[in-house]
Amino acid sequence: MSRPDAGMRVAELWRYPVKSMAGEALTSATIRSDGIVGDRTVYVLGPHGRIVTARTRPRLLGHRATVGPDGEPLVDGRPWRASDVARDVAAAAGPGAALVRAVGLERFDILPLLVATDGAIAALAADGRRLRPNIVIGGVPGMAERGWEGGRLTIGDVVIDLEDLRQRCIMTTFDPDTLAQDTRVLRRINAEFGGRLALNSRVARPGTIAVGDVVSFAAGQPETRRGRFEP
Repeated sequence: MSRPDAGMRVAELWRYPVKSMAGEALTSATIRSDGIVGDRTVYVLGPHGRIVTARTRPRLLGHRATVGPDGEPLVDGRPWRASDVARDVAAAAGPGAALVRAVGLERFDILPLLVATDGAIAALAADGRRLRPNIVIGGVPGMAERGWEGGRLTIGDVVIDLEDLRQRCIMTTFDPDTLAQDTRVLRRINAEFGGRLALNSRVARPGTIAVGDVVSFAAGQPETRRGRFEP
C-alpha cells in the first residue's frame, strides 16, 4: 500500500540530452515509458560502430547538453549537428567519433530512469551530480533507498517502479565542474556501499512531475523485489 512519506518530495530533476555529457536541471519533466522526454536522444558513436561514453572518454563530461526551444539538443548552446560541435566531439571522443540520434532504448545503459535519494547522497558526502540521476527524492532518511528495490514511487499521476540498485562505475570519480579525477570516490562507494547507489527504474504510468511534488513509496512483495512490482 502506498503511503505519503512525511516530507518526501521531488528535490531535483535532471535530463542528459546527449549521453555522457553534462546535463540540465529541470523544474518539471514529462515522463513517458522511455523516460524523461529529451533524455539521451543523441549519443556518441565511435568508428567501430559502438556507443562511446565518458567511462572511456571522460572529456565528454566537459560539454553541456540542453534542449533548445525546438526540442532539439544543443551542445554548449550550439545545435548538435553543427560542424564545430562535430570537431569538439571528435576531440573529446577520438577521431571518427560522431553524434547520432538514438532510435531506441539502446541509449540507456540499463533502464530509462535513475532515481537517487538525498539521504544516500549525504552519506556519500560528494556532489550528487556524480551519480547522474534523473530524479532525486528529498526527505529520505539515511540509506533508506537500500530497502527500496522492487518497490514503487507515486508522484502525482506518475508511477515509477524501482528495479534494483545501480552498480557504480568510474564516471563517479570525475568532478562535474572541473573533470578532476578522484578515484577515492569510487573506492568509497565500493567499500561502504557495496558498489551500488541510486536505483535503476522503469515507468509504470507516465505523466508530468515537478520539483516539490509529494512522493509516496510502496514496498513490493518480497518475492518480487528486484523484479516486476505486484500490488
